[in-house]
Amino acid sequence: MADFDITDPAVIADPYPAFERMRALGRPVWDDGLGMWLAFRHEDANAVLRDRALGRIWRARVPEDAWETFNWLHADALLENEPPKHTRLRRLVAAAFARGNIESRRGRIQELCAALLDDCQAKLDSTGSFDAIADYAEPLPVLVIADLLGVPDDEIGPLRPWSQAIVKMYEYDRTPEDDAAAEVACREFAAYVDELVERRRTEPGDDLVTHLAQVEAEGDRLTAHELAATVVLLLNAGHEATVNGFGNGLVALLQHRDQWDRVVADPWGLATTAVEEMLRYDTPSALFERTALADVEVGGVTIAEGQKVAALLGSANRDGAVFADPDSFDVGRDPNPHIAFGAGIHFCLGGPLARLEMQQSLPMLAERFPSLHEAGPAQQRGTFVLRGYDTVPVTV
Repeated sequence: MADFDITDPAVIADPYPAFERMRALGRPVWDDGLGMWLAFRHEDANAVLRDRALGRIWRARVPEDAWETFNWLHADALLENEPPKHTRLRRLVAAAFARGNIESRRGRIQELCAALLDDCQAKLDSTGSFDAIADYAEPLPVLVIADLLGVPDDEIGPLRPWSQAIVKMYEYDRTPEDDAAAEVACREFAAYVDELVERRRTEPGDDLVTHLAQVEAEGDRLTAHELAATVVLLLNAGHEATVNGFGNGLVALLQHRDQWDRVVADPWGLATTAVEEMLRYDTPSALFERTALADVEVGGVTIAEGQKVAALLGSANRDGAVFADPDSFDVGRDPNPHIAFGAGIHFCLGGPLARLEMQQSLPMLAERFPSLHEAGPAQQRGTFVLRGYDTVPVTV
């Protein structure tokens, strides 16, 4: 049984000492409270993500009439399915993504970064500080994924609140109010996506929603529910990890001043390795569940058919068996085989976009504000599964 409590405020604030203690056990451990196995070591977590005998099995929430939209948004989502449905959905979505051409957004991302940094400068001039989350890390990926999908600028406002309400459902300390807010957000989000899809059918553009509505492979197309579920998943996953990955990493940079100075000295040369270290050091998605489709051995223990097992990504990415001096923050770390975006068939489809955004936004921030430092204590979100900060006040 695990001597580990993911609802403990001390663990939520800083899980890494607990992770180290659990990795030292040398095997996955059973957690009675969660009703699942927990894999803390890199080797074990990686095996959980890659073993095809461990899959994503969606179980509808009950009562189903109260969770109707939430249930179908997940039942028809790429993330919650295994082959053959996963294979079919990923083929169609990947084809649409290829037509959307992620790399072609590099220039647009830089334009958005420059505009947001101008706004940050204006706040510095007027108040003496700005919030690196609310003023930079948060709006950027929302603007990028909305631009990619074809969401008009004047319709972006509800996207982040809808997303935050829905992803709260992945935590283990939810309240009834959280549950109710998530279902409302699902209904409103799905209704908006349906309306946007219909608009793009009659007014097609060079955007991902248009491509998803048109894409066809081997005579197959996305159903209406699958299309809506895909767009909601892309909007959620397309910015949550980026906001939190950048925010977590920036806090680490500012708390390790020598590393921030290294980035300032060579912002574009270190952009790639620095971003990978930001993702490794304080991983934005700490936990990913799988269910055993048959009895399977992981790290010397047997996960019985039907039992759940979670890969603790944040713990795996601090494993000293894989990373030299794992608790040190090193913006030049190479190699850096972290699994912040998962592994196997469920490797994050939006990972390349998140990397591209961070590889542009970090050096541009360092160039604009080389003397950036904290203007007060950063405020954590207080969640375990999706680690991040609500506010990071900074000044120059």
